[in-house]
Amino acid sequence: MSEVYAARRTRLRERCNAGGSAAALVSRPANVRYLAGAAPHGAVLLLGKTEDLLVCSGPPDERPTEGRPDEALPLRPLSGPGGDPAVAAAGLAAAQGAESLATEDHHLTVARHRAMRSVAPRLRLTDLGQAVEQLRVVKDEEEISCLRIGAEIADQALGELLESILVGRTERHLALELERRLVDHGADGPAFPTSVGTGPNSGRRGHRPTDRRVEEGDFLSVCLGATYRGYRCEIGRTFVIGTSPADWQIELYDLVFSAQRAGREALVPGAACRDVDRAARQALDSAGYAENLPALTGHGVGLEIDEDPQLGPAAMGKLDACVPVTVEPGVHLPGRGGVRIDDTLVVRPEADGGPELLTITTKELLAL
Repeated sequence: MSEVYAARRTRLRERCNAGGSAAALVSRPANVRYLAGAAPHGAVLLLGKTEDLLVCSGPPDERPTEGRPDEALPLRPLSGPGGDPAVAAAGLAAAQGAESLATEDHHLTVARHRAMRSVAPRLRLTDLGQAVEQLRVVKDEEEISCLRIGAEIADQALGELLESILVGRTERHLALELERRLVDHGADGPAFPTSVGTGPNSGRRGHRPTDRRVEEGDFLSVCLGATYRGYRCEIGRTFVIGTSPADWQIELYDLVFSAQRAGREALVPGAACRDVDRAARQALDSAGYAENLPALTGHGVGLEIDEDPQLGPAAMGKLDACVPVTVEPGVHLPGRGGVRIDDTLVVRPEADGGPELLTITTKELLAL
């Protein structure tokens, strides 16, 4: 993997050189991990003029590390307590002879920025912007493999839960059980706080589980994800508790299912992000649910659960091949509940079979 990380750093260096900076400082943890293979707590990555360094605070045995570090990347721990790796990296960049340093201004605080200027007053600080995030959008096959395994884990955890007795159990209890099952099956942990909504809470985006108990006739919506080797996926499904769904439940479910299918089918290389959103949103708008829809019907996933691209009405840009995204339209009716159906997919050209579905738990309306 050292060659992979080195190639990523080379691409970033080319962008920096094109912008007039001979060095760059990466401080956002997910970006550090993407370029260095690991993100020790508080570490920053210096793409120096003469040498790249991973600058960390504290000795090696005190630095919790996520991921596998690039063995070819020198590690520079700070000797004194309380040192700021970003400030130290600015000093190292100046010592290497760099005249300018591109930094992630969207991540650094004003105080850290001032401290960096104080240790290297002759170093011109420029804004790296979202350069690393842009590099992260298109995934290589190793990254997609991690997402695929994470999706398999999430599918397995959800499938096992559906085989258990659900009536009488609380939303909170079900969410905790799902997260335990994720870890039992090999996940690093949940990709985000697991959401379980029952009855009037069902279908609500980002719902935090409560002590409400599952009752006969409820909609039960579940949204969970697994993290595997740092990569995060998402799956959401809605079920009915009991043997006979009500007519309104069947109608609403079929409508959301149709919207979700339209969004999935729109995932082709070159498609405008806003057009994918429009495809998923159109049927729900036409049915009069425009006010009940989320701002986005999908988003990118990877080292973070919410990455670019964003699938929304005002989204800019087009999709590339090998970009993993969620498609997750939903409708929540206040006081009644609702439906969410979320999948993680990878954009693939038609010649390769079209979008690759990673989360394969059935989307049939199951009565549990």
